[in-house]
Amino acid sequence: MGLMKTFIFLPPASKPVGGVTVLRQMADILHQSGREVFLVERESGGWKPEGLADAAPVIAWADMRLTPDDLWFVPEGWPNALSPGLEAGARCACYVQNWAYLYSALPPAVSWHQLPVSFFAVSDPVAHFIRLSLGERPGLDAPILRPGIDRAIFHPGGTKGSRPTVAYMPRKNKALAAQIRAVFEHRNGPDALRWRPLEGLDAYGVAEALRSSHLFLMTGFPEGCPLPPLEAMACGCLPVGFTGLGGWDYMRQAQAAPRFTPWWPLREVAWGGNGLWCADGDVLDAALCLEEAVGLLRTGGPELDAVLDAGQETANAYATDEQRKSVLAVWDAL
Repeated sequence: MGLMKTFIFLPPASKPVGGVTVLRQMADILHQSGREVFLVERESGGWKPEGLADAAPVIAWADMRLTPDDLWFVPEGWPNALSPGLEAGARCACYVQNWAYLYSALPPAVSWHQLPVSFFAVSDPVAHFIRLSLGERPGLDAPILRPGIDRAIFHPGGTKGSRPTVAYMPRKNKALAAQIRAVFEHRNGPDALRWRPLEGLDAYGVAEALRSSHLFLMTGFPEGCPLPPLEAMACGCLPVGFTGLGGWDYMRQAQAAPRFTPWWPLREVAWGGNGLWCADGDVLDAALCLEEAVGLLRTGGPELDAVLDAGQETANAYATDEQRKSVLAVWDAL
């Protein structure tokens, strides 16, 4: 048996994509540990994340030669990219980075049951989604490969102004973000909050904007393991809003009497409530959570400290060195 080489399919990206960053991070981790790993591009010259070692070799699709000893690792939205691995009899793996795309790109009349593919999940809720939606058959317990955040970039500090500021990402469900704001302002007046859109910034710019904000409003869904709320916690913000399902990997409710409670199992974690979370798409609850968060900022004290401390603990559990340990442990098991 030859030594297993890993080939990771790199989807084309013209603008920043978290999923591509995670694939490159994993390739770097494997490469730096002395394993043979290649990133495989369909087309060259796409977007590349900054601040990565970027040491793992990148090869063109046409230059890839797979053997039955190799692992062909493909993110879930690109099932057609599995074909060279299936033809070569390689070990084929589907890395589900967002549960919402597990079925979206399957060719007509093809089911996952027909493909000799093993699954990896980006988070615990995604592993649960895979297991239940594919019919709970044996071998469906997907190993979990979580993303990591760079604590050298995302850390607390800096000064926050006196007026509560909420950072948010306008590109994530823009219309819902506007509705949440409208509800909040009708209840609290237009000056209760300063709104800071996060757009057109690199990682350092985002971290800086978060450090000078008090709150972060999460409007994105569906999500596999959303990084923005983690980055916000890491920078000392109190996060509020939607979870995308995948966010429940690390999100824990700080509300004493939440209006929404997840029905799926939550894994045991070391930290307590780290945000005020509501059901995806529930703009009224999101606005009420935001209002409650502003109230929490005003009163301060041990209750606020507990939520912010839990956020730091959560961010530490997703630091890049934790990601490195888990990637290497999964590859050792392979």
